[in-house]
Amino acid sequence: MNMPKNTCWGRWRGFWLLSLLLVACCAKVGPNYSRPGIEMNENWLEANNHRLRTGPGEYRAWWQVFKDPILDRIIETAYRENLNLRVAAVRVLEARAQLGAVVGQLYPQTQQATGSVENVRESKRVPASANFSEASLGVTATWEIDFWGKFRRAVESADASLMASVANYDSMLVTLTGSAASLYVTIRTLERRLIIASHNVETQRRSLEIARYRFEGGTTSRRDVEQARTLLASTEATVPALQIQLRQAEDALSVLLGMPPSLLAEQLQGGEAEIPAPPAQVVVGIPVDLLRWRPDVRAAEYNAMAQCPQIGISKAQLYPALSLLGSFGFQSSTFNSFSLGDIFLGSSRSSSIGPSVTWNIFNYGQLTNLVRVQDARFEELLVTYQNAVLSAQQDVEDNLTGFLRSEEEAGSLQESADAARSSLDLAVIQYREGITDFTTVLTAQQSLLSAEDSLASVLGNISTFLVGVYRAMGGGWEIREGQDFVPVETREVMEKRTNWGGLLTPKSGPPPTPEQQEEKPLIRTPEW
Repeated sequence: MNMPKNTCWGRWRGFWLLSLLLVACCAKVGPNYSRPGIEMNENWLEANNHRLRTGPGEYRAWWQVFKDPILDRIIETAYRENLNLRVAAVRVLEARAQLGAVVGQLYPQTQQATGSVENVRESKRVPASANFSEASLGVTATWEIDFWGKFRRAVESADASLMASVANYDSMLVTLTGSAASLYVTIRTLERRLIIASHNVETQRRSLEIARYRFEGGTTSRRDVEQARTLLASTEATVPALQIQLRQAEDALSVLLGMPPSLLAEQLQGGEAEIPAPPAQVVVGIPVDLLRWRPDVRAAEYNAMAQCPQIGISKAQLYPALSLLGSFGFQSSTFNSFSLGDIFLGSSRSSSIGPSVTWNIFNYGQLTNLVRVQDARFEELLVTYQNAVLSAQQDVEDNLTGFLRSEEEAGSLQESADAARSSLDLAVIQYREGITDFTTVLTAQQSLLSAEDSLASVLGNISTFLVGVYRAMGGGWEIREGQDFVPVETREVMEKRTNWGGLLTPKSGPPPTPEQQEEKPLIRTPEW
């Protein structure tokens, strides 16, 4: 009995449709990610201080609170030119491309066009030897059906890894802006301390002249002259030490700005060497903001989210893998009376199609242990995320305490410096009139230098701690929103070298948070 020609195709068509239905309905083995429990304070320990204001904070360009245009220019230059930030940006592009490659695993994994032409000459020493040419042309495909969700879990993992790379870039940007601002404050503080040291050197030189004049007049001993010279030399010795620190801070800042030290002077020009002053009131938000604003906290959670699907990928190895194999082509040869030109005749067609099953049934112990390895790594990353949240809270609290206590310290030091200045003026007058000895003048000069230098250092500490507060809150990364991760010139070079499609330009708007990432459907294209 002859079967209709389309009966076989009808059977296989039903098989294909059934397979596609199974792919659509099959489950994913392994756990779905859920955020671990996190302990956070409702507010900061210093929240009641009048210098602080809690509530929703905006940290996009926090450095502008110092109202220093030179600092604004330095931050902008660091964002454009820092080389380590460019490395992090290229890693984002790498993760985008990796996600695209992983998404491709959802479709037939092998899709090949094949073709060959060969001449066969058999030995005349064997029976029925023959000489002929053979040609073939066709396509082959292999599709392992994602019955257990192995490839979809891989997409979830690559998707979270991409978001982790974006968060790492943002974290480096937060660190960069904080470090650049801190170094700028350090430079201005050292410049102020050098000015103070220079002023004290001039004052002590005048005191030395007075002591020498009185010694030459016979009204005092040589000891006063030597004491004045000792104090002057000691103060002059502080200048080279401060200059060393200043040069080191300038060199460090030039590296952050991606330029040689010789060009840094242009960046620092345009204003007086004043230590940036904090605003009258500081907005610090609330602790829960850290989960949203701190990129390193987001990165820690994304790393855990990327690891969670690896458990399912490993578990899928415990079950049978179902694949569909197929090929279609044409074959012809010159054997007997055939011709290579007959390759496109209907009788030259060849095809094969069918399912294939593989199952690792003899190494279950090894595969089970690999699942345990992935689960242990996931638990490790969960704990790492929880620790990152705690460390972020500590970071904010430490800098808030440093900021507020330094302001209190500055108030006392200002009173001390004012008193030391008045004391020195009186001591010099009394010494000239012979009412007191030079030891009183010497002590007053030492007290003034110490008080003024300490005050300058503490004023720098106040601004440095405030920079630390904003950095600890995760502020600064928002300046890259809507911007390409790599500079225009780098993008143009990469586009000429490789076809990147649209991966070099980000979507508009901020990336999704881990909560949004957990709620949204499976990403099928590398959006970020």
